[in-house]
Amino acid sequence: MKYLVILLGSFLLILTGTAQTKISGTVRDMKSHIIAGASIQIKGSYDGGVSDSISHFTFKSFEKGTQTIVVSNIGFKTVEQVIELKGEPIDINFALKEEISELKAVVVTAGSFEAGDKKRASTVLNTLDVLTTGGANADITAVLKTLPGAQQVGDQEGLFVRGGAGYEAKQFIDGTLVNNPYYSSVPDIAQRGRFSPNLFKGTVFSTGGYSALYGQALSSAVILESIDMPDNSQINASISTVFLGAGLQELAKNKKSSWGFNYGYTNVWPYFQIVKQGVDYVKIPEFHSADANFRVKTKSGGIIKYYTTFSHNQLGLRRPDIDSLLLKDAFGLTNYNWYNNLSWRENLGKGWKLNLGLGYSTDHNDIHQTIQNQQNQKLVTGLPYIDSKNFVLENKSELSQVKLVFDKRLTGISVVRFGSEFMYAYQKYNYNGTNTILKDNFLASFAEADLYITNALALKTGIRLEQSSLLNKMNLAPRISLAYKLGNGAQMSMAYGDFFQKPENMQLMYTTNLGYTKATHYIVNYMKVTTLQTFRVEAYFKKYTDLVKTFPIYNNVGTGDAKGIELFWRDKKTFKGMDYWISYSYLDTKRDYLNYPQPLQPNFAANHTASLVLKKFYNKINTGFNFTYTYATGRPYYNIKYNTGGSKYEIADQGKTIDYHNLGFSMNYLTKIFKSYAVVVASITNVLGSKQVFGYNYSNNGFYKEAITPVAPRFFFIGCFLSWGVDRRQDAINNNL
Repeated sequence: MKYLVILLGSFLLILTGTAQTKISGTVRDMKSHIIAGASIQIKGSYDGGVSDSISHFTFKSFEKGTQTIVVSNIGFKTVEQVIELKGEPIDINFALKEEISELKAVVVTAGSFEAGDKKRASTVLNTLDVLTTGGANADITAVLKTLPGAQQVGDQEGLFVRGGAGYEAKQFIDGTLVNNPYYSSVPDIAQRGRFSPNLFKGTVFSTGGYSALYGQALSSAVILESIDMPDNSQINASISTVFLGAGLQELAKNKKSSWGFNYGYTNVWPYFQIVKQGVDYVKIPEFHSADANFRVKTKSGGIIKYYTTFSHNQLGLRRPDIDSLLLKDAFGLTNYNWYNNLSWRENLGKGWKLNLGLGYSTDHNDIHQTIQNQQNQKLVTGLPYIDSKNFVLENKSELSQVKLVFDKRLTGISVVRFGSEFMYAYQKYNYNGTNTILKDNFLASFAEADLYITNALALKTGIRLEQSSLLNKMNLAPRISLAYKLGNGAQMSMAYGDFFQKPENMQLMYTTNLGYTKATHYIVNYMKVTTLQTFRVEAYFKKYTDLVKTFPIYNNVGTGDAKGIELFWRDKKTFKGMDYWISYSYLDTKRDYLNYPQPLQPNFAANHTASLVLKKFYNKINTGFNFTYTYATGRPYYNIKYNTGGSKYEIADQGKTIDYHNLGFSMNYLTKIFKSYAVVVASITNVLGSKQVFGYNYSNNGFYKEAITPVAPRFFFIGCFLSWGVDRRQDAINNNL
């Protein structure tokens, strides 16, 4: 019996041994690169193996007949293949296609800096960076000026990008256009932005080649995305040398909704008592602002957000009149601004998403300017070139808009999006009792696709169609961008696009017989990103056509171009505990527009601009020190006068300003005060008191010119920001680890 059992067992082993099938082969990608660690398995069984370091695999299977072999690996699409198991060896080779994923896929970066979305390789700045950039005083625009492409213009508000004027850069919040993103203009004094960086979770600073979803910006788009839900309920308060503020944010217990409000009051009288101003302020600048918000999450994972803000400000100042040693120019301004934004983002199922944006804003300026004698009394001299400075201007602008965008997820992470927007713009000017009104019904439609061919190759292509009732003209703007991954963290991007913009309202006041102005962008860049370092170099060429000429008649025959190269380097690795970035821009640009007698370098454009931003946080003392140094070569200035004898404009005087230098500093100390989380901030601009000249004003006869300079050599403030409920101190600490 014993021998019988042994004999039967041996017989069975022989039978089973002959029933095994040896399966071997290789696993590679579509470019024949080795894939190690891939799983190879007979479907529905435990038989399988793993590819080795040279892509080979081998295993044996006891299965018979028709079977399915499955090959899978993280980052690649799973492959299945039917095979016949007959006991004979099988040699089979597999080629896996890369799985396109949001984390691994290349990002189109040509012409744009993204901030706030840490999943994307192009992330450069976040909200805390804005708050802690030395000398920027938490102004988003001031921080964007430290990035490549932006000019250092200190006598006008706005972003001047790659040879473009300030009005050629637009801001968008949650997809809709912001009509008045800055406080109202004051002659030769730049104004800051209206919005706090704490409102936003994401920022895209596009220096060119931006998405077809946005329009009416020749040079640049700043695309801001508001936060969804606060982390916790909180109360906040602030006090400083120039402002007071308080607010409340309430988060529902189920974290499905929130509401809040803030109020702020600014008065620079204390600062004026310490720092002498270059003008005589008869009405100290005074600002009131209030905002409110609510947010609601929908059942299907969407969110509804509403934000409203109201501001009121007044100021008045006197300056010596440039045409007379005995007279003064007196300027007064009162401004009311109300801005509203309602957005709805919703998941519709089956890969569809909806984004709806509604906006309404109104801005009202009352401006009074008079010529006064030494006793500050208004007078009329009988000289037209002086008396024309006596005027009263009432300016009211309103913008209502609706924008609807649909997203449809295609295969992988590829997406197609399309939609339309409608804007109704109303502009009323009352100049010395004479009314001029502009109304425009503006309609745009757009379509755009993000196509990910592989993780290493992505294409963004779009088209935008716009129609203006005021101009009674249409335009069609194609745009395309391409990105290719070169290696670990490295990629190249290219972009091309046409961009249109209506002429400025002050030009349309003279005639509406004008067309769109146009800029065509060509961009190529290289970017290398690691966890703690970012390097970026970008070259561009921008061609302007159909710019507005004001002489001999208003028309669209103006032209221009801009070309240059830009560098950016950010490093959190080399020096322990230090974060710094360096940017450099070279710009070569000329324009023949307005009353220019020939193509000229615009007076807002410098050839070379560079910034160095340093941030160092000391955990032992809970204090951060921040420095920003900015340099720019001199900007051109011109005195363009009309020659009555020659019936033409000509350059009576020209030159270049001195080079621009500015060292900004801020420090932030983190502590607790009366059970509140507190951040004590001190900030100062132009620490070294460098002389800054932004251009020149000329007397009517051209014999006298006066430098345009800051009204004070430096600005400083000291403030304390308190919060109950959210520890903002920890955000600052984590950002510097």
